[in-house]
Amino acid sequence: MGTPSSDLPPSHPDAPTAPARAEAVQQSSQPSNPAPAVLVVGFNRHPASLSALTTAAELGRRLAAELRVIHAIDLSDYPEDIDRGDWEDKGQEALQQEQDTVAHQLADYEYGWSYAALHGDPASALSRVADESDALMIVVGSRGEGWHHLVDRIASSSVSHRLIERSGRPVLVVCQ
Repeated sequence: MGTPSSDLPPSHPDAPTAPARAEAVQQSSQPSNPAPAVLVVGFNRHPASLSALTTAAELGRRLAAELRVIHAIDLSDYPEDIDRGDWEDKGQEALQQEQDTVAHQLADYEYGWSYAALHGDPASALSRVADESDALMIVVGSRGEGWHHLVDRIASSSVSHRLIERSGRPVLVVCQ
């Protein structure tokens, strides 16, 4: 009898592997003009993200850059009550609405754009896509400063701060 696969070293071809997460481009456009540069844009349902997307599109037109819009999927995309029978459906609806918002905002963007919803930490996802595409910069929104955001900052550092600290690329933080 052979050795059980769970006893095999991870490098062995028959060793078990974790299932891969589906991380694919959800939507993209064909550029009417070829883009010599890429800007990576973080996007979520917060109003600051819409400001970041608008700013990235304006900057992208000046730089003739393709936009790669990235959303990191997390539990805030889904209803709070996980026992709802339609929990998964409602989450998918929210993700689709976000994608539709991006498509609407970039409908006339001439240098091409793509939208991807990825699993994982937002700062890591944005950095990875920026590195893979050799982006000029990463553009993200900021929910702002002040006392009402202090609790959020204490609980976890912001995506913009983590990008500034860890990314080897310029980061443009757009205020709401």
